[in-house]
Amino acid sequence: MTSPPFACSASSTGKFGKYGGQYVPETLMEPLKVLADAYLRFSKDPSFKKELAGWLGQYAGRPTPLYLASRLTSHVGGARIFLKREDLLHGGAHKINNTLGQALLARNMGKHRIIAETGAGQHGVATAMACAALGLKAEIYMGGEDIERQKLNVYRMKLLGAKVHPVESGSKTLKDAINEALRDWVTNVEDTYYLLGSVVGPHPYPTMVRDFQSVIGKEARRQILRQEGKLPKAIVACVGGGSNSIGIFHAFLSDMEVGLYGVEAGGRNMSPGKNAAPLVAGREGVLHGMMTYVLQNTEGQVESTESISAGLDYPAVGPEHSYLMSVGRTKYVTQTDSDALDGFRLLSQLEGIIPALEPAHAISYATKLARSLQKEDSIIVNLSGRGDKDVDIIARQFPQ
Repeated sequence: MTSPPFACSASSTGKFGKYGGQYVPETLMEPLKVLADAYLRFSKDPSFKKELAGWLGQYAGRPTPLYLASRLTSHVGGARIFLKREDLLHGGAHKINNTLGQALLARNMGKHRIIAETGAGQHGVATAMACAALGLKAEIYMGGEDIERQKLNVYRMKLLGAKVHPVESGSKTLKDAINEALRDWVTNVEDTYYLLGSVVGPHPYPTMVRDFQSVIGKEARRQILRQEGKLPKAIVACVGGGSNSIGIFHAFLSDMEVGLYGVEAGGRNMSPGKNAAPLVAGREGVLHGMMTYVLQNTEGQVESTESISAGLDYPAVGPEHSYLMSVGRTKYVTQTDSDALDGFRLLSQLEGIIPALEPAHAISYATKLARSLQKEDSIIVNLSGRGDKDVDIIARQFPQ
């Protein structure tokens, strides 16, 4: 079967259709070219691929199980709900797939100082873990607001030997952490590697991070065919920057009978500044070196965002998601903070699995989608992280 156009990678200029690209200062154009050339070379190198596979298997804990949530399925009715258990990876989230890949790339490029941004802290923790394992120096930028609500992950990063830089500008969240990391990279590009945590930013990052995360979908596709004998009716994943979702979607892009659903943070409501849903509520714009969908006002200023989930609290989205939406291959929906809390509670109490607040949005939507499908159908939800980091937030929501 010939893959449809949307299954292709970005063009040589880093564009998915009209989305993506390199909207960066001139000083970053050459470093981005060096990075793109290095990635192209090492991603085809059998020894690099073998070493990465070894780290993913022996250190990160791949493959992760595809688990039938039978009690959740019975409670909801309708389609069978399977969970791709990325929460069982070392560090508690899918982020380690990407940080190991990029840290190995950085080491092969001769870069030993690694900088990264983080929102919920999971990418920061995964970066610190990869750097400790590979003997690299890690420095993490994190918004002051996120530091306050994710204290456990901040402590974990420090335990792992990373330096955490608080960012007190702007909204003090992920957007501002990315701004500061980019400023650092511009200043220290000779000896520093910027390990970006999602499928955002200038080319080659959206393609590179997607490729490192695509192991999720490749495994899930093999597992569902082995367990069910057929493909699922739908894949559901939360979308912030979009790496866990594009990682599981990508192996199914050519399977037109499989619906792909990205769940954005509906926050408190859909009025400006009260959500983090750029694909549903935003419009085309440029942010952090890419052309994509951005939450912005009529003057083009980036809107503030709000979500109970720090990892989804971002005003833009990866350009490949914008492209897939524009050609109609993927559908994007929202779930509110309240919906996410319902999903969190259901999975915890029915399956004994405490999810992160990010995939709790996907759990919530999947329960609604399942009711509209037949009992012989199946849905895969990407359970992209575990909920340890969110216990303080949850405790304030459910004090009893």
